[in-house]
Amino acid sequence: MAASLISKHLFAGHRLLCSSIAVKPRFLSSFSNKRAVHSWLGESSLDRLASRTGLVRAVLSDKRVGGRFAFATVSMSANDPVVSVEWLHSNLKEPDVKVLDASWYMPNEQRNPIQEYQVAHIPGALFFDLDGIADRTTNLPHMLPSEEAFGAAVSALGIENKDGVVVYDGKGLFSAARVWWMFRVFGHDRVWVLDGGLPKWRASGYDVESSASSDAILKASAATEAIEKVYQGQSVGPIKFQTKFQPDLVWTLDQVKKNIDERTYQHIDARSKARFDGGTPEPRKGIKSGHVPGSKCIPFPQLLDSSQALLSADELKKRFDQEGISLDQPVVMSCGTGVTACILALGLHRLGKTDVAVYDGSWTEWGAHADTPVATSAP
Repeated sequence: MAASLISKHLFAGHRLLCSSIAVKPRFLSSFSNKRAVHSWLGESSLDRLASRTGLVRAVLSDKRVGGRFAFATVSMSANDPVVSVEWLHSNLKEPDVKVLDASWYMPNEQRNPIQEYQVAHIPGALFFDLDGIADRTTNLPHMLPSEEAFGAAVSALGIENKDGVVVYDGKGLFSAARVWWMFRVFGHDRVWVLDGGLPKWRASGYDVESSASSDAILKASAATEAIEKVYQGQSVGPIKFQTKFQPDLVWTLDQVKKNIDERTYQHIDARSKARFDGGTPEPRKGIKSGHVPGSKCIPFPQLLDSSQALLSADELKKRFDQEGISLDQPVVMSCGTGVTACILALGLHRLGKTDVAVYDGSWTEWGAHADTPVATSAP
């Protein structure tokens, strides 16, 4: 269902744009029988699709040297979790760089990330559906999928372990951090967030594409369908992205409960101070207001500058110091649904703290349980 919804949005958007800008939709005839060309549905392969449509599937040739990944144009640090729009523009056509549009918005924003991707995206970028590439065994939104499901979805997107992945979003730095964290959870360290995202890319005068290629449409749909097949117990393949789960980067509700008494980890909440204090209702119905006892609040916007790019290391250090956060002690992050907590993890990663855990269910899970303790700071 989700896969067909993505396909419907992308195809509809393509037809609309083609009619408005007088571009002939040459690829549509190739997809009259999508199942015949969809390797994730069984018969053909993306390689055969590429040969028929003239698409080239390049092979990566990067080398890691002294903590840096050396690409054809320039090298980038494996320690800094972000890359600049200038770097990406210089390396955009390198076959060893894969770009993902991971835009996602809060329901009350009334923005459709799939449609926005169709209207304007960085050339060659593929769409990563945060709600689609998720656990199908829970009602909680966009929870981390299983290893098998993530590997299948990423393989469907055409990403392999040898690839360097750059993730961006439509707000500047928001949901892209969640996808950065997801890749790291499954053992892929060759992943970076585009600092300032699509807004900074466009503000810098760089081109965007205003229609999705046939290959991009197929892969976006195939990734979500691969997830559905895994959770239905059906076979998918080929799997070209091998996962290596890093359990220390993901926390559960029980671990958070245990930490309330033990206080082994510093718990930081990325939500607004008003939500943390319990002085304002949660945006989702049926969720208690307040915070996990013993946790501290650093609202995620405080880690970003006016262009929605990540603050410098010095400024980030000052911000964490102000809340009494020690880089020498372990840290776990949470937020509303596990998205903006990853921005805090990104900030600490820039400071060299790469072992930060994220409570996946975050407040949406915690606040929905009748037996979870809640603290408030509101008068």
